[in-house]
Amino acid sequence: MPVNKKSRIIRIIVCAALVAVLLPTGFLTGVLKWDGIGADFKLGAGTILKLIVMVAGVIGAEALITFLISLFRPENHRVRSVLSILSSVLKYVAAIVILCWGLSIVGVNVSTIVASVGIVALVVGFSAESLISDMVTGAFMIFENQYNVGDIVEVGGFRGTVTDIGLRTTCITDPGGNVKIVNNSAMKNILNRSDKPSRSASEIAVPYGTDFEKLESEIPGLMQEIFEKHPDMMKAPPVYLGINQLADSGVVMKFVVEVEEKNIFSGARTLNHDLLLGFKKLGVECPFPQVDVHNIPVN
Repeated sequence: MPVNKKSRIIRIIVCAALVAVLLPTGFLTGVLKWDGIGADFKLGAGTILKLIVMVAGVIGAEALITFLISLFRPENHRVRSVLSILSSVLKYVAAIVILCWGLSIVGVNVSTIVASVGIVALVVGFSAESLISDMVTGAFMIFENQYNVGDIVEVGGFRGTVTDIGLRTTCITDPGGNVKIVNNSAMKNILNRSDKPSRSASEIAVPYGTDFEKLESEIPGLMQEIFEKHPDMMKAPPVYLGINQLADSGVVMKFVVEVEEKNIFSGARTLNHDLLLGFKKLGVECPFPQVDVHNIPVN
């Protein structure tokens, strides 16, 4: 087991132990009491102890629930997206609970603060416009099912797999392991490559002197042979589209094969490899640029 995973599990166990011990003890002994309202502001040793127990309990509960959510590995991308959003929401909920409960513990009248929250929200709305925009856009994207965790998307020229969706940001990881964090409000003009079947393309050149009638009659058998070698990658036998170009050194033939989006590049490489070997078995050599040097005698 990786070291970081071990440390994470240990941290979760410690947090769970804090929740199981501190919160019940605090309520039973009267150290913790959810009043909702407070008469006077008070900050002494007992109040500080209450705050410490409360914060430890809430953080431990949030970490425990997040860990339990992470244990689920559903295949459905939609469910994975909902779980990812839920984990993100838990952090905000924990922060709000700590704030409100903490104010109540020190004697602040929370109901008065709630009554004035409209004015505060107006001020915060103007100062944190981008934050609210990110959260609203993220909610709409989930409801409209534009993309989900596990989908392969392309945004602003960056192509990768959606690995995490939060209230504010979306994490996209490319095949090289690079992670791009994009604000939800910036997720515009998304190209979701997982919505439709993908095709890997391959072009191979053959000499002009090739007997094309004979070669094209042998291509279906070669396509079936290539498909049988890679049934885990290819969804169907490759398809010969025809002559794509009359190049300088040879005639370029084009082939495509239907694959999953995650295999679009490896599928093209595999098709190139098998076409090269297959054409050689059929007696067709691929041309390459050559330079003819002519010696002209000088009188």
